[in-house]
Amino acid sequence: MDASAQDTPRSDDSPARLPSARETLLAGIVLSLLAGLPYLVAQYPQLTDYPSHLARYHVMLDRAASPFLKRYYDFEWILAGNLGADLLMVPLGKMLGVETAAWLIGFLIPPLTGLAIVTVEWTLRRRVGVGALLALATVWSPAMGMGFYNFCLSLALALFAFALWVKLDGRTWRAVLFIPLGLAIWLCHLAGWGVLGVMVFGYEWDRRKNLSALLAPWPLFFGFVPLLLTSGSKGGLSYGANVMNYKIGIWLKALREQSMQLDLLTLLALVSAILIAARLRRIDGRLGWAALILAALTLAVPRHLGGGDFADWRLIAVALLVGCLAIDWKAPRWAFYAVSALFLVRLGFTTVAWHDEDRELQAAIGALDHIPQGARVAGAVVVDAGEWGIVPFEHAPSYATVYRDALVNSHFALPGIHMLQLREGGKD
Repeated sequence: MDASAQDTPRSDDSPARLPSARETLLAGIVLSLLAGLPYLVAQYPQLTDYPSHLARYHVMLDRAASPFLKRYYDFEWILAGNLGADLLMVPLGKMLGVETAAWLIGFLIPPLTGLAIVTVEWTLRRRVGVGALLALATVWSPAMGMGFYNFCLSLALALFAFALWVKLDGRTWRAVLFIPLGLAIWLCHLAGWGVLGVMVFGYEWDRRKNLSALLAPWPLFFGFVPLLLTSGSKGGLSYGANVMNYKIGIWLKALREQSMQLDLLTLLALVSAILIAARLRRIDGRLGWAALILAALTLAVPRHLGGGDFADWRLIAVALLVGCLAIDWKAPRWAFYAVSALFLVRLGFTTVAWHDEDRELQAAIGALDHIPQGARVAGAVVVDAGEWGIVPFEHAPSYATVYRDALVNSHFALPGIHMLQLREGGKD
């Protein structure tokens, strides 16, 4: 994998037809900032798991002041590689309130991810190319649509950290800096730490082409220490049934969001762009090797890992993101801006869906006016299994905990895995 073809002059690379480096950087920043647009059109973030996460934050911060929350729930911090947003909620929730703080964290994650993509591209090439613009199409991945705050935040941090690794190449103190940095990303989410390790290894392998690259990410190895201290993944692992069909299915749904046609077209466009770039020797091995490893991991990693679901599905969008970033092509101005349309169209579909679904949810939440404080609520949500788009209402009953301190059956509360626990029978 290399980008040696860039050294050969081509007719489409003439300076008159290429956007300037500064122009590409500005475009990348503007597009990244637009990524948070869905949050601006909805009162309630339309993310599948969001209501239950919001309820957990509410219990975490307000349990001491509510006799009902104390009766129904326990909350105990657990050292785990899945705490990013929870830790941020402690100061932000106290300053801004639970709902505002949770909204703000979510609102910032897509733009941060976009800016991290642009930062990696700029650090490696001092410009923003079509590969980075294609990578932006993965920002609103199924992981973001389902509300995996910690995972998505850790991915953004991992991309920024990788750019810093490249920037500090040759500095003797880089390793010392990356020991706490790696641990911080591990604490945010284990997957982000793993992605960073793969990217660092791929970068060093491309440069060294020998086994010493295996030890290059050694400052990140300290993330194994808390894994050992906490006995690894308490939730175990499982591939589930019909593994082959399942793996094919999650690849087809790699970018599942709102429109089946658009999502499949986006997947086809990204995979085709990566394969064509590889055929034309326009893949930068500094990221290409990492993309290849991540793609392989989507097949090797089980569905259930450490108490979480879709561990493998989440990685597919990451592999596509890194694969697109590996594309090293100085496209003419028309192609540069044409490619950005893919991200903008996807963002538009998501924004419109959020606006419409928010109105539906607001009407449903009005029913909470008829539920007394501290009630015990059994929630059920009918979901069409054949529907393509991500359904944001599956955990909507958890809003009863947020607004009525109610006992609800829709929380994430597995013993030994989740910090929120239900007290048996709601006993005092």
